[in-house]
Amino acid sequence: MRFLSATAWHEQREVRVRRADRLFEIIQLLRQARAPMTAAALAEQLEVNIRTVYRDIATLQGMRVPIEGAAGIGYLMRRGYDLAPLMFDVEEMEAIVVGLSLLARTGDVGLQTAARRANAKIAEVLPESRRGEAEGSHLNVSDWGADPPDLIDMAALRTALRENRALRIAYLDEAGDATERTILPVALVYYVQVAVLAAWCRLRKDFRHFRIDRIQSMDVLEEGFGPDARQLRLNWEAARQSEKAPT
Repeated sequence: MRFLSATAWHEQREVRVRRADRLFEIIQLLRQARAPMTAAALAEQLEVNIRTVYRDIATLQGMRVPIEGAAGIGYLMRRGYDLAPLMFDVEEMEAIVVGLSLLARTGDVGLQTAARRANAKIAEVLPESRRGEAEGSHLNVSDWGADPPDLIDMAALRTALRENRALRIAYLDEAGDATERTILPVALVYYVQVAVLAAWCRLRKDFRHFRIDRIQSMDVLEEGFGPDARQLRLNWEAARQSEKAPT
């Protein structure tokens, strides 16, 4: 069975995420520019090569973003263009601020970084009169919670969950006994002090819950289980609910 290392899996995901972020950044840079920006200047700001900037500009123009200019001259955003306003009411904004802040308690550094980016993007596209709502200075969430894991890549794990990929893990149980498992991940559950991976374990032929801080290593397998993913999650939810039911 072929597999990708967590590092390789993370690198593939980073390529997709970086491009979406770059497109957003190009829009922001051109909106704020007082004079045409050359592709070289954009490339320096974005830390990419000039050809990448040309491709990204063409993509944005294809999406009808009103960028004017040409290679060798510079690019400028037509006046009056703005991103679509976000129609959140005050309580919805407070819910977003608190929700993003709570990610500080998960120990998932990737999610914490993404939360900061998301909050900055929301603040950027809100009308100026409402930008204070995105700061949420009157709402405070304790960042006390789980420590970041040292041995596995949480971003690679979340990608495997989204794309329904099997995992091979080395795991230490509560007694300190080591086992190697091939698992089908179904959910990542964040508690205050620890994150837990729920998965179908082929060794035990049942659902098991693996503490993230006890996973010693992880490889993302090329094997997928997409056709079975929905039913697996339904079965796990049913098992979870039955455990909660009063007896």
